[in-house]
Amino acid sequence: MKPAMLPPLRQDLGLHPGPTADDGTPTWTLHDPAAHRFYELSWPAFELLSRWPLGSADAVLQAVERETTLRLGPEDLQALLQFLASHHLLLAHSVEHSARLAHAAAAGRSSHTMWLLKHYLFFRVPLLRPEPLLAWLARHTGWLYRPAFWWAVGGAALLGLFLASRRWDEFTHTFAAYGSWSGLLAIGVALSVAKVLHEFGHAVTAYRYGCRVPTMGVAFLVLWPVLYTDTNEAWKLTRRGQRLRIAAAGMLAELALAAVATLAWSFLPDGPLRSGVFLLATSSWLVTLGVNASPFMRFDGYFLLADALNTPNLHERSFALGRWWLRERLWGLGDPVPELLPPARQRLLVAFAFATWLYRLVLFFGIALLVYHLFFKALGLVMMAVELGWFIVLPVWRELRVWWARRAELHWNRSTRRSAALAGALLLVLLLPWRGGVQAPAVLSHGEQQALYAAETARQRGAAVAEGSRVAAGQLLMRLQSPELEQRLEAAALQEALLRWQVEQQPLDSRLQQEGQALHQRWQAAREEVAGLRRQREQLAVRAPFAGTVVTAHPMLADGTWFTRGEKLFQIVGDGDTLKVEAFVGESDYARLRREGPQRAGARFVADLPEFGSVRCTALQLESVNLRSLPQPYLASVYGGPINSVRDGAELRPLGATYRARLTQCEARPLARELPGRVRLEGAARSLAGEGWDWLLALWRREGGL
Repeated sequence: MKPAMLPPLRQDLGLHPGPTADDGTPTWTLHDPAAHRFYELSWPAFELLSRWPLGSADAVLQAVERETTLRLGPEDLQALLQFLASHHLLLAHSVEHSARLAHAAAAGRSSHTMWLLKHYLFFRVPLLRPEPLLAWLARHTGWLYRPAFWWAVGGAALLGLFLASRRWDEFTHTFAAYGSWSGLLAIGVALSVAKVLHEFGHAVTAYRYGCRVPTMGVAFLVLWPVLYTDTNEAWKLTRRGQRLRIAAAGMLAELALAAVATLAWSFLPDGPLRSGVFLLATSSWLVTLGVNASPFMRFDGYFLLADALNTPNLHERSFALGRWWLRERLWGLGDPVPELLPPARQRLLVAFAFATWLYRLVLFFGIALLVYHLFFKALGLVMMAVELGWFIVLPVWRELRVWWARRAELHWNRSTRRSAALAGALLLVLLLPWRGGVQAPAVLSHGEQQALYAAETARQRGAAVAEGSRVAAGQLLMRLQSPELEQRLEAAALQEALLRWQVEQQPLDSRLQQEGQALHQRWQAAREEVAGLRRQREQLAVRAPFAGTVVTAHPMLADGTWFTRGEKLFQIVGDGDTLKVEAFVGESDYARLRREGPQRAGARFVADLPEFGSVRCTALQLESVNLRSLPQPYLASVYGGPINSVRDGAELRPLGATYRARLTQCEARPLARELPGRVRLEGAARSLAGEGWDWLLALWRREGGL
């Protein structure tokens, strides 16, 4: 309905020229100082507002038609009026208007629970009113904005990265040395220094272009502190390039710091100063490029992209287009597009919306897991539920509510038929038991094989058998000699001989008689020590445990070569062609294999070596105790293997519960060495939904301590 008289505007509103729109038309920026918000006005909206004092709708429309080339109707004026009213930009001119404002204020007041929830997720603490400091800095930092300075920074960055690449091992090992609590504290201090410089980069640049910077402080995002600078007045600037420089100033400041620190690391001597510049270099590079440059959160990268595309409120506008696109593809509702854009720009924003949703899904899920593990279980579970509910479940629930509210508008069309077909196919994939058996990483080896190791640190004496030689059971493969062991044996033998003489002389010597039975016990202990050392010396004669073939031999076998204790010397396999497979299964697969038991018909091993093919086995034996460490290093993820693991001293520990499954009665095949691969253990087919439910139950038992 066309209003007869227009309500007055608030007198404190500010209007500033804005940048030129993509179609060449001028724009203006409306500033609401009470809410500290900025609104971009199109050319028609500006022409209507500039004639608002005429009072009546007819007078405003006629003046626009008479004085401009625009042809606007009552619906344009009504849309502008609704915008002004919804954002509280009109003066309260009636009782009804005052009542609406009071209702909006009441709706904005939240309960104590909601207040606590919102302030747990995000709140700000202003710490500094930086205008006087910025005025002083502006007089002394003009040289930072000269091209020569940034050419020098670029050169320093290239030279520093080149020098660091020449000592890359030292650089990466230095970073790994900061894994302790003291190292993490040092990284936190370095990040704090870099982030302070980052925020002052924004503030000084905004002040340089005439923007007011009212506050600087710290914001807490899920209780994680993040520095912030209020540069909202950058929207007053008419030049898009100036806004881009303000948005990029923080990252450029950090990158300049990283460039100088990286270069300094290559020249400074070892010490606290070198460690400090290393931390500044690494933290600045990683955080600036990995976090601040991302456009998927409201960090610097987002504002840079919004200004580069000349699309204020990029997230909100792209999300609106993404929801519209999703509803049209799923249900074909026929809704008008939220805003008219060129097809290429529309596709870009829709793709950006889906990429942002996916990024946030992964990010918020990771934050929820981090919060859960940082606190004790009860509090961690509550905080994780809040994270998942607020950031993931609530947005999805709101969209589902819209679909349900508009269910009466649904009818069979091309989109709904496609959606029904896709939903049916997804249900079939989830519910039908089409996944049979279990796949697991495995190793194929001979049924009879053994590795032989050096029993002591010793050197080789004489020749050794060569790789590929056939040997008999008990045959000498090589002889080792340990001078240290020989010295200990000689000393022990002399001590044993002395004690034996004393035992023989005890009946004749009163002093020895006083020692009594203790002398016999010391002699017995000395005899056992000598016997033990002789057995150790016999172990230095490396012999074949059974008849077979030496498939691998140490490459440094030669007379006089030293070997350390535990060093592998030979790998011997038996004469038979029997093979065995050792598979390594996770907790859920282990429970399933135990439950199915005799239903399994067998297993098939497929080697990573394509030309070897596959081997079928029929007998399976499960170990009931999970592995403490991986016996084959090449299966560990730290060496590129398929089992997630970490290094713990000399051992490789699996990150999850891992059980060994032994497969025997395998097909006879010639095998030269152990082969890694994957095994498929056959069994009853299961659905993806069933496997997911088993996984959730196992997770619940593990985390609940059941």
